[in-house]
Amino acid sequence: MTRTLTARGRTTVARFAAPLGATTALLTTLTACSTAAEVTEPVDESYRDGVYQANGTYESPNGSENIIVVIELENDVVTGVEITTNPNNPTTANFQSLFAGGIGDLIIGQDIDDLDVTVVAGSSLTSNGFRAALDAIKADAIER
Repeated sequence: MTRTLTARGRTTVARFAAPLGATTALLTTLTACSTAAEVTEPVDESYRDGVYQANGTYESPNGSENIIVVIELENDVVTGVEITTNPNNPTTANFQSLFAGGIGDLIIGQDIDDLDVTVVAGSSLTSNGFRAALDAIKADAIER
């Protein structure tokens, strides 16, 4: 390993040698990580057409919160979404309302397996509840 050090206007090149065992261990770890990343690709499942509902619970600074998510699927594509808010305080009410008002524009017309909802209209914690509900909906709708 080579590092360039600058002190008081002088540049010095310092060379460091890592022990052979440490280098081998690092390469083995990186190779294992690379192999694992290649194996865990998203799976494209097939889902039954229909309307599905699930409760999505999540934690906020004010405690446990939840939303009710209704998704309509056709050929694995989201054709409709409805969010029922269930806030426990005014701050949560605001964020859940923002989320409910913006989610449709992001997911309608998308394959359910491609949804990656993190922040909607400034609401990030409500997305945790949405993802929990989405997991339950996918489990219910999957074709076996």
